Amino acid sequence: MLLAASLLLKALAIPLLARIAWLDFTTQRISNRDVLLLLCIGIGSLQLMSLRAGSWWDMGLSAFAGLVLFLALFPFWILRKIGAGDVKLMAVVPFLTGGNDLVVFSALLLVFALITAAGMKNPFLLPAGAFRLYIQHLDRKGVVPFGVPISVAAICTIALLIYESLVLANSSGILNQLN
Repeated sequence: MLLAASLLLKALAIPLLARIAWLDFTTQRISNRDVLLLLCIGIGSLQLMSLRAGSWWDMGLSAFAGLVLFLALFPFWILRKIGAGDVKLMAVVPFLTGGNDLVVFSALLLVFALITAAGMKNPFLLPAGAFRLYIQHLDRKGVVPFGVPISVAAICTIALLIYESLVLANSSGILNQLN
């Protein structure tokens, strides 16, 4: 039952991350309300998994990773190289993915950040005219909506976690016992 509740909380984070990506892309803003809601969802999911596993290691690792990410990115916000919403979102992601899956998130973030950078530097490779004009506008302003690759990488990581958990639960017979 704890696994199902944890997976439900993780699944609830996906539409919220999609909303954050869309709003960051269109307005270059990430609201504190959305980040705090993600934090609550992540902490709740981690607590349920910690109770199930009988170990608080993943919770502690996530808290440490969130703190390290916040402290590492804070100077870039001071220098106006990254937005405050992006810093806060990056600090919350370890709570959503869990400390053990930060490597997967990091690899996906690298891929999606490179795709975003390529799209910003070469907007003529993009298909739609209006979209291309919007990217050119962002490039002239010197703004990159970094919340988009963060959110997409987090969504992919969470989807992978949910899939792995369901496959593991099915192979161990837990899902058959629930039916």
